[in-house]
Amino acid sequence: MSVENTQKQRELPPQSAAGGHAMPPAGEGGKTRGLRSGFTTGACAAAAAKAAAKALYTGEAQATVDIGLPNRQRVAFAVARTVEYQGGILCGVIKDAGDDPDVTHGAEICAIVFPSSSGIVLEGGDGVGRVTKPGLGMPLGAPDITEVPRRMIVQAVSEALHGVEPCGARVVITVPNGEELAKKTLLERLGVVGGIGILGTTGIVKPYSTAAFRASISQAIDVAIAAGVDEVVFTTGGQSEKFAQRLLSLPEEAFVQMGDFVGFAMREAGRKGLRKATIVGMIGKLSKIADGKKMTHAAGSEVNMAMLADMLRELGAPAAVIEQVAHANTGRHALEIAIAHGFSRLADLVCQRAAHHCRSYAPRPIDIAVILTDFEGRPLGRSELGGHHVQ
Repeated sequence: MSVENTQKQRELPPQSAAGGHAMPPAGEGGKTRGLRSGFTTGACAAAAAKAAAKALYTGEAQATVDIGLPNRQRVAFAVARTVEYQGGILCGVIKDAGDDPDVTHGAEICAIVFPSSSGIVLEGGDGVGRVTKPGLGMPLGAPDITEVPRRMIVQAVSEALHGVEPCGARVVITVPNGEELAKKTLLERLGVVGGIGILGTTGIVKPYSTAAFRASISQAIDVAIAAGVDEVVFTTGGQSEKFAQRLLSLPEEAFVQMGDFVGFAMREAGRKGLRKATIVGMIGKLSKIADGKKMTHAAGSEVNMAMLADMLRELGAPAAVIEQVAHANTGRHALEIAIAHGFSRLADLVCQRAAHHCRSYAPRPIDIAVILTDFEGRPLGRSELGGHHVQ
């Protein structure tokens, strides 16, 4: 399905005077608190889908729509365009990634909504990548629309259809320039072809390579210490923090999102005199830490499959399993292969290596724990190091 056939599109007034960009939520946008956060492709897709659904069933184009984020915050998005399209309505929202260096910044994320009487059906159209390799948590051939964005889109459309009978919609997410944008990423290597992914676990993109983010880590540690906490839990983002909070009974102040700045976080933890630091994450980030990466952003490092294969060799895995892991598509895929063949201890070994590296970054002795979870938050591996010796 193409969104470029303008001969079959008729624009519906009114259009947004804001140019179609997302509107930063309170406390997230502007310059008053450092660099600006933005929104994920998933959040933009949900907003576009809600705008199209409302326009389809009310006959009125929406200048703005609001959607709920996973943290229950409501945010407003301006709608860039609303057009009739082959019996449905197409709406576009311009992605504003804030001050994060994201190739999708400025891209138009579109949703085409068609009437239906059989519930809400979600599809991927032009410019949305298709999954062609295992290890991404989605069936082969499926559009690369991950779980949280799927839920956000369905929820947003459900809000638009409230009171509509029969209640249903076929929703097709498209990105007009998605295939070209994808060439600037590692998606094809990972097995996503034909476009970009509709991604995000929180709906919000936070800047990563900034002094402001490092300062926020340092400040969060100070807040924890002021609250009488001598153990902090570092996580790589909102999803891993949620998992950590379920696993560990510690005060709220103890949980600190370090993003990709593991080296900086550990130096600050040691410098400020914390007794213990626990790192909670999933296989992708933790395997990079186990590989000695102090900065784990995807643009700066990749999962070292050869390292994971060597770990399996240490664990006595057969050559065939080692070979499969060496050529795995993602860290998740590698771990799935190991577990399927009875080598779940790979998760423990990744944690052990990560713990050693983390302890080495601290300028003074500090106890370290590393917990590796799956994508549902279930712990798969763990390792603990004392400040002076292995526990």
